[in-house]
Amino acid sequence: MNNSLDLSKYENSWYKTGRNFFIRILWYYSNLLFIKNPYFIFSKLKINILRLFGAKIGKNVLIKPSVNIKYPWKLKIGNNTWIGENVWIDNLDFVEIGNNVCISQGAFLLCGNHNYKKSTFDLIVEKITLEDGVWIGAKSIVTPGCLCKTHSVLSTLSVAGKILEEYTVYKGNPAIPIRKREINE
Repeated sequence: MNNSLDLSKYENSWYKTGRNFFIRILWYYSNLLFIKNPYFIFSKLKINILRLFGAKIGKNVLIKPSVNIKYPWKLKIGNNTWIGENVWIDNLDFVEIGNNVCISQGAFLLCGNHNYKKSTFDLIVEKITLEDGVWIGAKSIVTPGCLCKTHSVLSTLSVAGKILEEYTVYKGNPAIPIRKREINE
């Protein structure tokens, strides 16, 4: 029985980014210069650059400075969505963000992880879905495979595991439901 980690045996050739090396390098520098750059404040231009690299982005989307996006070709954002400063979308798999979603400052959407039970530390990737009206609080983490159902809320500094039920507020690590979300007219 092998009971120790051996990173020399790590192998993830099965994983495909979805674009060739040249496009990935071009994206890396475009992301650095225009999306991740804290001094580049032009949201509409950011959206056009993301679309150029394959992101599907709706109308009236706001992307603040210092956002980091791994692969725009694995990103879909609906209408009227806000993405705050220092948000990191580490989308090794697809990330689908609905309409009227707010992702607050410093939130982290994480599609990849490793299998700590295997000596080879295999890569695991899963899709993340944020349905319409979801609010991800500042410095919160959404983990691989998570589904945040319509109008769910993940409060500040919380960690979402698998499913956040609709119109429910979650808090903590791991996030647990603390109350129903009521929206007044």
